[in-house]
Amino acid sequence: MFCVQCGTRANPCRCKVVGPTLGFVAFCAAAIVEWPIGALIYPFRRLKGRRIMGHPARVIYPSVATSIPI
Repeated sequence: MFCVQCGTRANPCRCKVVGPTLGFVAFCAAAIVEWPIGALIYPFRRLKGRRIMGHPARVIYPSVATSIPI
């Protein structure tokens, strides 16, 4: 599976393929670890559990996808 982001001005061809694809792979890897942990914590500390489960989407994917400009 390839993720494509077009319309960006980060590179001359205006399309990004590698960054979003690696971001998605990193998102999946982090989600496999963090979602079960967040689900275990959620019944006791709801806010903390939500933050843990949302971490892959809020932090991991954007940081990896924007760090690679192609």
